[in-house]
Amino acid sequence: MKICCFTGHRTLLPETARALTAALDRMLEGLVRAGFTEFRTGGARGFDTLAALRVLALREKYPDCRLSLLLPCRDQAKFWTLGERMLFADIQKKADRVTVLQEHYTPDCMYARNRALVDGCDLCVAYLTENRGGTLYTCSYALRKGVALRNLADELPEI
Repeated sequence: MKICCFTGHRTLLPETARALTAALDRMLEGLVRAGFTEFRTGGARGFDTLAALRVLALREKYPDCRLSLLLPCRDQAKFWTLGERMLFADIQKKADRVTVLQEHYTPDCMYARNRALVDGCDLCVAYLTENRGGTLYTCSYALRKGVALRNLADELPEI
């Protein structure tokens, strides 16, 4: 069993959303052909949500695929909009596994989640467009751990 994790920015620009979704779908098809069956996301808004939704769609075609959510804390969505919380709850309900790392938010819980996403993975798929923040941290951690890294931002057309 090969494992892939996803990391990316919380804000996705509307003008890139269609191309990013298409690139992600192409990549997922290729990963399934290469033997990947477990896909992990951290449950954040933006790219994590998009990746989770695309894995759920992929699972309809390839029932052996699994979506695992690794959540930093139980109250992660506390300040999200109602629509975001409803979508998050739906994704949790449809996921094959949900792991909550701790009950409440602490300053380091997001970093702990990011490391847990990467640990044991064969590939980290990122959407990294800025050299800062949690996505950069996760990509750097993956490289330090010897996990292959692929940045979807490099595969999108210039806008």
